[in-house]
Amino acid sequence: MRVHLIKTETIEDFALLNPQSRIPLAAWLSKLKFADWQNPADIQDTFLKADLLGSGTNRVVFNIGGNNYRMICKYLFGDKQVHLFICWLGSHAEYDQICKNGNQFSVKKY
Repeated sequence: MRVHLIKTETIEDFALLNPQSRIPLAAWLSKLKFADWQNPADIQDTFLKADLLGSGTNRVVFNIGGNNYRMICKYLFGDKQVHLFICWLGSHAEYDQICKNGNQFSVKKY
């Protein structure tokens, strides 16, 4: 199924503030454009370094740009397409800090 990305603006805003992320994020978006997912395992077929989080959470962590950036998304498989919601986007170091502190993920404000 085709993937419908929710909140593309989050990626655009992040890339404006972090110009070095533009090329890796564009490559990620390009792969997503041609993705055909039928189940969560297909996410990892498209993005080999993606990590599916906990059973039943419907969340995935994408490693982007040689693992310089992390993006957490929630996915929902519908009848005709997969909805992919961006929950958080930041550097790997920011991701590690959030995990260390046990904070909840939410959309990052710029």
